[in-house]
Amino acid sequence: MSESDVTATVVAPEGATTVAPSYRYALCIEYAGAAYRGWQIQKDHQANSVQAEVERALAKIANHPVHVICAGRTDARVNATYQIIHFDSQVQRTERAWVMGGNTHLPDDIAICWAKPVSDDFHARFSALERRYRYLIYSSSVKPAVLARGVTWTYKDLDVERMRQAAAHLIGEHDFTSYRAVGCQAKSPVRHVRALDIYRCGQLIVLDVTANAFLHHMIRNFAGVLMKIGAGEAEPGWAKTVLNARDRRQGGVTAPPFGLYFVDVKYPVEFALPESSIGPYFLAPRD
Repeated sequence: MSESDVTATVVAPEGATTVAPSYRYALCIEYAGAAYRGWQIQKDHQANSVQAEVERALAKIANHPVHVICAGRTDARVNATYQIIHFDSQVQRTERAWVMGGNTHLPDDIAICWAKPVSDDFHARFSALERRYRYLIYSSSVKPAVLARGVTWTYKDLDVERMRQAAAHLIGEHDFTSYRAVGCQAKSPVRHVRALDIYRCGQLIVLDVTANAFLHHMIRNFAGVLMKIGAGEAEPGWAKTVLNARDRRQGGVTAPPFGLYFVDVKYPVEFALPESSIGPYFLAPRD
């Protein structure tokens, strides 16, 4: 039985059984990940997860248990401004009920941005065409206080042009073994990076990365290599040397999770989902 075939069996008055319809909804979730061990519910159910909080809130609106599937499972402490999920419900609710009602049962660092009924062939993960992340580096001699868990701080002065030269080697379809976590469970290390833009916005340096999909720690390993190059501790060509090695041990340090944001997912136009505003909201628009 596929996920879209989820139904509920009810008993008719005369003892005959019938099948209740199932309704599928897509939602956009925003969250600050600092307090959570990641999106996914942990096996021991002891650690905080965003998924557990969202399912708990939606179950109160649906009046039955809800299981959600997301576009991309973010790691511990990672943020999202456009995480797309879908779930099936035995009941119909208005879009406002899912959003406003769900938000009343969520902690302050998680919010439902919108909800939309979708067809049974929509799948938050498998229908996605590409995903987009932003990694925010605060380059300053003084650490930030207000955004201490919203950016990654470095006291080093980073050269954005050197970082751009290095990033050019990572664009395209490659074997990214050197840029994924040793424990990554993806069957293939091959991914297609469609864009990797780097620019400065005040004291923030933004890594804007789009790919068909991502590997475990892939963006944070990109950031670790690019920060080292930006600091003048390695040449731009090192990014390609690491890539060609196909060996995680050659990839250097994994950058912290706090500056990472899941900001967009693209789906086929027939699903007509609202577009992302490409957060995070405190980042000024690029000139």
